Amino acid sequence: MTDDPDDGHDFSEGQGFDDPYEGFDLEPPELAVDPDEVDPVDSRVLADMLDERQVPAEEVDAEQLLEVGVEYVRINRFEEATEALERAARFAAADRIAQEAWVNKGAAHAELEEYDAAEGAYREALRIDDDSEHAATARTNLAYALWESGRTEQALEHAERAVELDERFPQAWYNRGFFLLERGLAEDALNCFDNAIRLGMRNPGILEEKARALEEMGEYDEAEEIAEEAEQLRMDAEQELVSE
Repeated sequence: MTDDPDDGHDFSEGQGFDDPYEGFDLEPPELAVDPDEVDPVDSRVLADMLDERQVPAEEVDAEQLLEVGVEYVRINRFEEATEALERAARFAAADRIAQEAWVNKGAAHAELEEYDAAEGAYREALRIDDDSEHAATARTNLAYALWESGRTEQALEHAERAVELDERFPQAWYNRGFFLLERGLAEDALNCFDNAIRLGMRNPGILEEKARALEEMGEYDEAEEIAEEAEQLRMDAEQELVSE
C-alpha cells in the first residue's frame, strides 16, 4: 500500500480513539519476539514462528522436505537448499531424518563458503547422534569447514574421528590424508590416499594429492606416473561433458 492520497482508494474516517488512547498491535501476542534475542529486521523469524504455530508437525512430511533440499543442492540452488533442509530438520520426528537434514544443510552452506554456518549445522547433526550412519559424514565435513576457517588442528582431529567411525568411508580417508600431508607427514598421508582409492575413490583430485605425497617422499618416477593418470582422467571427464 502507498501513502499517495490520489492512489484511488477511499478510506473511512473511523470512529477515532478513546481518550486516553490505548495502544494496539496488529500482531497476535503469540508472535511477539524479544528484540534482545531476535533481529527485528530478520524476515525469516516470522515465517519460522508461523511454521511452528500454524503447521501441525504431523502434517509435515520431513522426509519429502529433505528430498527437496537435496534436489536443490543437486541443481546448485544452495540458498534454497539451506532453507528447505532446516525446516526438514525442525519438523523431523525421526532423529535419522533430522541428522541427515543438518548434514546436508552444512554441505549447502559450505558450497556458499559460509563455513561458520556449515560448522553449526554439522555440530547440530553430531549433537543428535555422534555414532550413527551419518556421524562419519558430519565429522568429515566438519573437518573441512574447520580447515577452511583456519583451525587445522581441530580439522585433523575430526578427520581422524571420522575414520574411526567408518573405516569404509573413502572421503574420510582422503580428508585425513590431505590434512596429514599439509603437516608434512607424507608417508602417513599416502597410506590414507591408498585406502581411499581401494574403497573406490579414484578421481583426479585424490591422484594429484597422492602424486604430491610421493614427490615429498622422493618417489619422483611414481609421482609422475600418478600425475599423468590424474591428467588423463581429467581429460576423459571433460570429453564426456563435451559429448553430452
